[in-house]
Amino acid sequence: MLANPAYDVALILDQGQRENQEDAVASRMFDASDAAYIVVADGMGGHDAGEVAAEFVINAWREALDPELETKSPSESNLIDALPLAAMLANAAVSNHCEEQGQGLQMGSTLLGVLILGRRVFWISIGDSPLYLYRDGTLSQINEDHSMAPLIDAQVTEGTLTEDEARTHPDRNQLTSVIMGRAIPKVDCPEDPVALEGTDVLIAGSDGLQYITDAEILAVLQANSNALAQDIADALLQAVKAKNDPDQDNVSIGVVKLTKNE
Repeated sequence: MLANPAYDVALILDQGQRENQEDAVASRMFDASDAAYIVVADGMGGHDAGEVAAEFVINAWREALDPELETKSPSESNLIDALPLAAMLANAAVSNHCEEQGQGLQMGSTLLGVLILGRRVFWISIGDSPLYLYRDGTLSQINEDHSMAPLIDAQVTEGTLTEDEARTHPDRNQLTSVIMGRAIPKVDCPEDPVALEGTDVLIAGSDGLQYITDAEILAVLQANSNALAQDIADALLQAVKAKNDPDQDNVSIGVVKLTKNE
């Protein structure tokens, strides 16, 4: 008999105002080994490119992690090694596809892969897909942002840009690292996990979620912290839709809560 699931997990995918859906998401829980994961891929390259790259990322993640997690006694060291392996498999798949298609095809995808073992959160992040932790009424992004946004925001602190100028800067969303079949400049894959506490909420998203501010995300979580993961995901999506932004990007939202607070 399987144990009761240790996690409450929900996923939402929305096309926003874009012509194509280039985000892809997946999650899976492994009750017997007290493990779960969420993976988010935000593809780029246009129709028949961005969505293909994102699917390569999702497939590579599953290929790297599922066989180990499906065993009776998963090896923690093998699972941790599987995170960078997933990135390498995805990068190779994108490279091979571009080479096969020829004609200078360029495509790419972010990778945000979150592995939860018991209450410990491991992740690998390449690109600008955010991973948030909501704890005790506060919100923090715990993964690195591989875009120009942090450098632009630093100029606000220095006084060389205003907040409005930083928010609308044309280079804000330019990526500094991405999976696109070449060398990957930056990888965020910490050795030390974050330990979840009983009432924590973990949110993995594509950058389409960031069409609302961190303060607005925080307000949604404060109002829904005791809700189910699906209700939190729904509330976040409704907050995004309420903006009615004509340029709204694809939106991926994954929410994880522990089902046992003790």
